[in-house]
Amino acid sequence: MEWTIGNAKQQFSEVVRLTAQEPQAIYKRDKPVAVVVSVEEFEEFKRWKAQRKQPTFSEVFAEIRQILKEEGADGIEIPPRTDRYNPLVDDPRYWDDET
Repeated sequence: MEWTIGNAKQQFSEVVRLTAQEPQAIYKRDKPVAVVVSVEEFEEFKRWKAQRKQPTFSEVFAEIRQILKEEGADGIEIPPRTDRYNPLVDDPRYWDDET
């Protein structure tokens, strides 16, 4: 059911009673401004919202950095690549000052 703010104020107990059946929308000048829902629906919404929230990349990286710090790792050492030819490193012409 849809209510105006004035009607909802005057019949608040009825608005609350009807939330057991379905959410009650409250309007101001034909625009929705609020919805009154049952406790069960609100709890379900909070669970859904909590499950939906995913950490940002910066939060994940901050957590990883904290774990590494706690384990005594100051950083991650990446060994040099040896699996394929790198002309900037492996070709002596790039390092020859005369060419």
